Amino acid sequence: MAAITIDLFVDYVCPYCYLAEHALAELRAARDVEVRIRPFELRPEPVPTLRPEDDYLPRVWSGSVYPMARRLDVDIRLPTISPQPRTAKAFVVLQLAAESGLADRYSAAMYRAFFLDDRDIGADAVILDVATAAGLDADAVRAALSSRSRRARQAADLREAAVAGITAVPTFVIGGRAFPGVPDAGRLIGAVDATSPASR
Repeated sequence: MAAITIDLFVDYVCPYCYLAEHALAELRAARDVEVRIRPFELRPEPVPTLRPEDDYLPRVWSGSVYPMARRLDVDIRLPTISPQPRTAKAFVVLQLAAESGLADRYSAAMYRAFFLDDRDIGADAVILDVATAAGLDADAVRAALSSRSRRARQAADLREAAVAGITAVPTFVIGGRAFPGVPDAGRLIGAVDATSPASR
């Protein structure tokens, strides 16, 4: 039986996307799924990005992110990069990672760089370092970062997400149904089972 394809819309500066990796790992262990990591910039240019020294981020992290992380037993810290980085360039390189079969490894490395190592994942040098550590070729990464066609594709991906009705991340799309937020793995497994031809 063919694997069920899941679209997972994320932004690398969203802590809930990192926390959703826990449910995703359980789903992959339980079912044969193919996950396509899709870009969704929460604050694309020219929308200002958030600043950790302002009230909003510490309040959200204290009231929601840290309690959820403790329940899931996930190590995560509020990054100090101010203002928070834009992720368009990181997503341009995600295209290359996906073409190389390394999208999962690359995305996991991006989350670790931001939420554990406090690195500016909007900077070319950091993206290059993270990408090569994940197994991508350095020259290919540099070429991707300077590619007009890849930037155009990133813009098209954002428009596609908007047309699909994506308004928040993480959002799992399984069998045409959207599951926003950090889901329970059992809910995802149930959605996959309902999508499977064997269940019809």
